[in-house]
Amino acid sequence: MSEQREIVVGETEDGHDVTLPVIEILTGRGFATGKSGSGKSNTASVVAEELLEAGYPLLVVDTDGEYYGLKEEYEMLHAGADEECDIQIGPEHAEQMASIALEENVPVILDVSGYLDEDVADELLRETARQLFVKEKKLKKPFLLVVEEVHEYIPEGGGVGETGKMLIKISKRGRKHGLGILGISQRPADVKKDFITQANWLVWHRLTWDNDTKVVGRIIDSEYAERVSELDDGQAYVQTDWTDVGVRKVQFRRKRTFDAGATPGLDDFERPELKSVSDALVGDLQEISERKQREESQIEQLEAELEKRDSRIEDLKDELASARDVSDAARQMAEALSEPETVQSQLPGSNEELRRLHDEVVSLEDERDELRAKLDERDDEIADLERQLADLESELADREERIETLEGELEWLRQSFREPESEPGERGANAESTEILQAGGDELEFGYTPVDDGSAADGKEGELVVADEQQSLEELLEMPGVRESVERAAADSRCSEATAREVIAVLVREGPLRTDAVAARVDRSAVAVQSLLSELRTEAILDRPDERTYAVGDDVLSALAIDDERA
Repeated sequence: MSEQREIVVGETEDGHDVTLPVIEILTGRGFATGKSGSGKSNTASVVAEELLEAGYPLLVVDTDGEYYGLKEEYEMLHAGADEECDIQIGPEHAEQMASIALEENVPVILDVSGYLDEDVADELLRETARQLFVKEKKLKKPFLLVVEEVHEYIPEGGGVGETGKMLIKISKRGRKHGLGILGISQRPADVKKDFITQANWLVWHRLTWDNDTKVVGRIIDSEYAERVSELDDGQAYVQTDWTDVGVRKVQFRRKRTFDAGATPGLDDFERPELKSVSDALVGDLQEISERKQREESQIEQLEAELEKRDSRIEDLKDELASARDVSDAARQMAEALSEPETVQSQLPGSNEELRRLHDEVVSLEDERDELRAKLDERDDEIADLERQLADLESELADREERIETLEGELEWLRQSFREPESEPGERGANAESTEILQAGGDELEFGYTPVDDGSAADGKEGELVVADEQQSLEELLEMPGVRESVERAAADSRCSEATAREVIAVLVREGPLRTDAVAARVDRSAVAVQSLLSELRTEAILDRPDERTYAVGDDVLSALAIDDERA
């Protein structure tokens, strides 16, 4: 299958097809949002249909039981707690589910809507996601995990549990292993912003609540905060990192398969005939369930037998105590009457009965101890395996962090030792060769200027940005008020504070620029830089002389004492 393959998901306002690259979808980080009925779940189903049509498997976490309609055309494993599922599963099936999806190429609908115990559903999702992540480290196979109602696992306002942390880990680190994720929610304001800002493709359907439209304004631009409330059903604004176009208005097509999530009407409900996976596959999963049931039954039997033994031991102890009381009474009577022959005739075999009861107690106690030992041995084995697993996970995490650190150091070294004469493209299509110039002063200050290679049409050398000017800009950015504004803008955008400072310096040197030009200067994506420019404009650091063009505000330029021509 070609990595250049694309899928058609809808069309633009002028009737042109809108396509998405398969590999970017499978391995990327997506976020689709919109109020109920706006078309977000339909969009997810359209993407799923196109991927399945192209032969790519995926796993859909269905929180409302509305994706089984995909089985009208495609063979998928529908697993969950309901009887209508192909197989009823629990957390113990997580590894097998990941193997089926990744190694056997079977698309999976993980339906968590039918579990009465939310903790069981949460554990099933967490362990399945963990197994996908672990297996993908070795397989490196493009694969998409779709999660409905993602705000339930990674909420903005509340604490993030272990399942949410696993999903965030996939969004941050899954791409390099081939594991992508698509999160879906009707309330973007309730989704943790770390997840949204990590996304490299976003779909914004109709939103009307102020808190939700404000998120649109921060991520795209303030003008879209108003436009998004006017979208029709199925329409959306689409942002992608892999196109030059910042935002596209798209009308997504209707899903071909049965819409199980449609609002019920007065017409008769007729469920379509659904495709099924092989009986052998379901049989393998059923064997796991039966094995677990047998183990639980065996444990229950052992515990019941142990309880019965304990009860019998207590009864025998009571009998033994009673027999000893009788023996003591007989002894006292014999001593009193001084006629032991008479006592023995009245209590024949009393010593033998005591010995029999005592021996039976000892035997039962031994059996009880053996049963307890078996249970303790099994508990020790489980604890030992859990410790080994924890050690391996810890060691694996340490190695991954070390790898990431080394990759960062390697990238830093590459940037540090890159030669000035590097070919175009090594530092970006618009990068220029530079050399360091030393300015005067008691301390060494440095400025940078493009090197004249004779290619300029007018023969003029590049304009020098002197050290004093650079120093003034740095001092301004450290001033109270300005520094806080830059920090807030960076925090609310998809760029760091260092990138924000670099963007301001670029606009001071070169004057008004479009978003794509600024993105090329700082070597970041247009979508990420657009979010930063919007926040800097909100903080009054930047202005917009005309549409999609940004420049440093007059107050900033006045503080730097740079006239408009040179700015």
